[in-house]
Amino acid sequence: MRKNRPKADIETALTAKGFQQTRQTNHNYFIFHTQDGKKSRIKTKTSFGHKPKEISGDLLNTMARQCKLTNNQFLQLVDCPLSRQSYEGLLQEGGHL
Repeated sequence: MRKNRPKADIETALTAKGFQQTRQTNHNYFIFHTQDGKKSRIKTKTSFGHKPKEISGDLLNTMARQCKLTNNQFLQLVDCPLSRQSYEGLLQEGGHL
């Protein structure tokens, strides 16, 4: 499984999986909302500006932790094998919702 992902793919996957995007000065913030519309405390962000178009390494690790997932689970979330419903189930099992 490749470890780098295009930033645009990550942002698209997050919004498809229940994260709502908010743009601020230097970052796009993504906050997870449950299927019944409740805002959670699960959030992550991407930077826009002079950053690379691919996200890799430590930043992917950080985003995974912020989303309460392992690195492999986060990549599955981005690559789509992990559905929104399954992700929300993992968050509930982990006591994050």
